[in-house]
Amino acid sequence: MTAQDVQALADAADGLILFHNGLWGAPTCYMWAGPDGTAAGRVPPWECEALDRLSWRKLIVAEPGAGAGDVPVVPTEAGLALLRAHRAHAA
Repeated sequence: MTAQDVQALADAADGLILFHNGLWGAPTCYMWAGPDGTAAGRVPPWECEALDRLSWRKLIVAEPGAGAGDVPVVPTEAGLALLRAHRAHAA
């Protein structure tokens, strides 16, 4: 994993990333989560690319909610295990 992938995975694990599903004419994209859990701005392109790679590798998931709101991006068990291993190696 690249340093950008690790940072994106850590941001997802920390609850900082939301996924906007593109309803209401807005583009599908990743958003930062504000303190109240609502969208607080767009995630930069480099981190979006890293999040897409993590999603493709099934290390994160954004489960669609019942409504049109943004949903949290969360790490899978495999993603959490990889993040723990990376942090242990870095310590």
